[in-house]
Amino acid sequence: MGGMTTAAMLSKLGRRVLVLEQHYLPGGFTHTFRRPGYTWDVGVHAVGEVTEHSISGRILARLTDDRLRWTTLGSVYDAFHFPDGFRIDFPDSPEAFRHNLVEAFPTQAAAVDAYLAKVREVATGMRGYYIARIVPPWLAGVADLALARKARRFLEQRTAQVLESLTPDPRLRTVLASQWGYYGSVPSRSSFAIQAMVSRHFAHGAYYPVGGSGEIARTLLGSVERAGGWTRTSASVEEILVEGGRAVGVRLEGGEQVRAPVVISAAGVVATVRRMLPEGLRGAEWVRSVESLPPASAHVCLYLGFKGDVRSAGATTSNQWFWETWDSEADCWPVRAEGALDRASILYCSFPSLKDPSHDPGAEQRHTGEVITFVPWSAFEKWRGTRWKHRGQEYDDLKERIKDQLLAQLLERMPALRPMVDHAEVSTPLSTDHFCRPISGSIYGIEPTPERFRNPWLRPRSPIPGLFFAGSEVATVGVAGAMMGGLLAAAAVEPLAALRWFRGM
Repeated sequence: MGGMTTAAMLSKLGRRVLVLEQHYLPGGFTHTFRRPGYTWDVGVHAVGEVTEHSISGRILARLTDDRLRWTTLGSVYDAFHFPDGFRIDFPDSPEAFRHNLVEAFPTQAAAVDAYLAKVREVATGMRGYYIARIVPPWLAGVADLALARKARRFLEQRTAQVLESLTPDPRLRTVLASQWGYYGSVPSRSSFAIQAMVSRHFAHGAYYPVGGSGEIARTLLGSVERAGGWTRTSASVEEILVEGGRAVGVRLEGGEQVRAPVVISAAGVVATVRRMLPEGLRGAEWVRSVESLPPASAHVCLYLGFKGDVRSAGATTSNQWFWETWDSEADCWPVRAEGALDRASILYCSFPSLKDPSHDPGAEQRHTGEVITFVPWSAFEKWRGTRWKHRGQEYDDLKERIKDQLLAQLLERMPALRPMVDHAEVSTPLSTDHFCRPISGSIYGIEPTPERFRNPWLRPRSPIPGLFFAGSEVATVGVAGAMMGGLLAAAAVEPLAALRWFRGM
């Protein structure tokens, strides 16, 4: 999303852009994949702030020439199910959100209001933080002090620390932080600013692209093509070419060189410096600083195909979160290569075919579902380097046990789906590594901790002239964070033209 946003933006500013995509499909985590009769997204499940009422929605409309359409997930976009039968819905208005929280925790109205006030304060402060990201390196320190000071206060605080200061109720703290799966870091580790940004992002509900998440790549890259640029797939970058201290192009796997006046990497900052910088530059202090930052957790996803009326079985356009615990620190599911698997602590369930109004289920009423949870990269790392679909029997057996356990837990919650299950398969962090190649299979990249936001090198301008970074690691996490990182990269390349463009929003 970051790279496509940068490419579309620069195309609008008069640049001719070549997008190099290592996968055989463009789009990174926005792409889709198919099996006979079914299509699934891999990383787009709910996106906020995409209508004309938000600046990000207006930007996306201009970048895609108004070709990208969105549909709401409904009046409730997330439904949370906790032990003891407790359920709470996250609705599509700030007023209804507050009402639901106070109704569930009537003695904590003051704490709820204090939390919502902090969310609004963070949203205001982050504007200056983003602007400070794009100034030249020699002005970065001054810009941080002048523009990002307000945001820094919340970026430096951990989510658990802030929530504990607001309420003594552990259940309310868990509910307030229950969407940490959208940024991949539990409250004791995450920056409160990220927690607040997610709350703010979904304040007016969540949306899904009409036609599926593949429409994001089609429309953004269509703008690149209409401006005379191009997207080349199966074009894996092996090394960034640096001559005379300046980035001048890239070398692809196989040896082909592509020269360009500007090189922008949207592969992630850590992945870029670890895998694509020339050997002689990898020992630089700034490289070591970036590499020291830990990745967010990896994940597994159960992809399901159904035949039947899934709505009658309880499936909705809303995402369903099934929590097995009230412990907000429940993190990775401890999968292991041998033996029975424990229950996963949290399941995130989504039915993408119900979200897309253009989906035709046909006479057999075919629908799709996805079940996601976080897992440690270490449980899969030993198979890295093996061939996709040829990783050996031990790995295949592990995938089968993961599939059986996740499906069993889902059907406990939604038993009427059982006779409708027609297809089930699992992707692991190795799938993420193979198709998108983030560090440690992490869909969110660097974990959004205070240490991450304290690092001075996560900016769109790299210390190497001519080399820029786009995507979530220079901004914030998720689809919207990657988009913001893409805009920052384009603004760093063409600051004056970008300023004029933004003034028209």
